[in-house]
Amino acid sequence: MAINVPVAGPSLNAVPAPKKQVLETNYLDFTGGNNDWSKQYVPELYEAEVERYGNRSVSSFIRLVGAEMPLQSDQVIWSEQGRLHLSYTAVALVAATGVITLPSGHPVRVGATAVVAKAGVTVRAICTATTDTTATFGRYDKALFSTDADFGNENVTLFVYGSEFAKGKPGMDGAIEPSFKSFSNKPIIIKDHYEVNGSDVSQLGWVEIVTEDGQSGYLWYLKALGDTRTRFSDYLEMSVIEGEVAAAGSGAAAAGVSGSQGLFDAVIDRGHTSAGINGDADDLADFDEIILKLDKEGAIEENVLFINRKVSLDIDDMLASMNSYGAGGTSWGIFDNSESMALNLGFSGFRRGSYDFYKTDWKYLNDASTRGLLTDVRGVLVPAGTSSVYDEILGKNIKRPFLHVRYRASAADDRRLKSYTLGSVGARTSSLDAMQVEFLSERCLVAQAANNFMLFN
Repeated sequence: MAINVPVAGPSLNAVPAPKKQVLETNYLDFTGGNNDWSKQYVPELYEAEVERYGNRSVSSFIRLVGAEMPLQSDQVIWSEQGRLHLSYTAVALVAATGVITLPSGHPVRVGATAVVAKAGVTVRAICTATTDTTATFGRYDKALFSTDADFGNENVTLFVYGSEFAKGKPGMDGAIEPSFKSFSNKPIIIKDHYEVNGSDVSQLGWVEIVTEDGQSGYLWYLKALGDTRTRFSDYLEMSVIEGEVAAAGSGAAAAGVSGSQGLFDAVIDRGHTSAGINGDADDLADFDEIILKLDKEGAIEENVLFINRKVSLDIDDMLASMNSYGAGGTSWGIFDNSESMALNLGFSGFRRGSYDFYKTDWKYLNDASTRGLLTDVRGVLVPAGTSSVYDEILGKNIKRPFLHVRYRASAADDRRLKSYTLGSVGARTSSLDAMQVEFLSERCLVAQAANNFMLFN
């Protein structure tokens, strides 16, 4: 079969196609055009494909910070502990009566002692009466909240610090039930497809290749299949990072999909964003602000920063500036302080206060074909270790990594990562003169205790 190639013939793989086919757009011209091999000096052909972009895969984040566990239902539900102590912010006070409006069904009881505060003024008070939506407090130091204009009819902050009862009076009336919050997420179905014409399988040329998952050899069409598999593996991770629940009336809902809450959306919804000054997290004042925020949450001592290269270098500069000998050029290395040794200008972590921070460059935020295109996410702080939650299905408290993936599986079908071949090539499952490879997974991310996560944007 003759293939007519334009005079300015394209180079090898100049125009990639979704299917591997023998076309003039990927034909190597041996007789004319730009790749003229009819001259006296025949050009040298490199058989090995150049790995121009190195390891192109961006996955590994979930493998580093979490785990994967099977799921048999359409939804995963978990409960997280509420705070142990009673506190309220921005609740309305009637200064003349000491009545404070609280959420319906509040657990503040008569006899409870509390700190009540507004900007510039802090007092102690005791609860003298309650209703379903209010609690009346009497100050310890003065008769009324409005005395000397300390308080007006305004919003205040309060927290309960104990109780007090007069001699011979009955004990505390009622009990405080432990508070908790319930969260849920739904798995999404992720698919991909690869196909090569049966005739093209026998006609394709051979080029030596090496893929990110270790495949190597001279099977060009398997190179495309390996790329498809690697790209699908990346999609499995990127989907649970970028995922979002489809809002009612949205275009996604109209398309019949429900979406799933990914890591970034979970941290924005239930965690903290821009915890460092200006969201940079690249100088000591930023980390002091982060520590103050962590103190108010779970106070988890070990945390990992998955950050882009810019923030990583800024942190290195920050830590290097802490060395009082750096400016004088006398601090060289770890072996005999010899200036001939290689100087390490990078840091893997540091300790500030009672917290340990470890950092790692996250390729997903650097790669020019993913988040490296954007600047809205600079990194994320993830607590290390596990958390204890109540599993609605098992009916008991369990230990789980703060981040983990649940995939759909049962005794009959495991949908963690399915791939199967159809067509007449190899498996011969149908009369279709092609090889089709289908990829499928059904999964979602569970971000527990997201109040301990921080997103730098």
